[in-house]
Amino acid sequence: MDVKKESFLKLTVRFALVFLVLISIVKVFLSIFNTGSFDGMIEANFGSENFVKFLTTNLIFSLFYGLFMAGYYKFIKK
Repeated sequence: MDVKKESFLKLTVRFALVFLVLISIVKVFLSIFNTGSFDGMIEANFGSENFVKFLTTNLIFSLFYGLFMAGYYKFIKK
């Protein structure tokens, strides 16, 4: 895969989506261990008020990661 020929937007989306999936899985597993149960994880992450916070923080971190990595691979790495 030659990343120099890929569009910046396509690289950003690809990196962001992969990071979004990975960070979501990690946060869910950590939440299971912190709360001690699957039901506690659901309430902590997917409750009525917590789901928007869970989703927005993951999306924001994924977007920044995608932008950073796409910029690195497109413009800095030789």
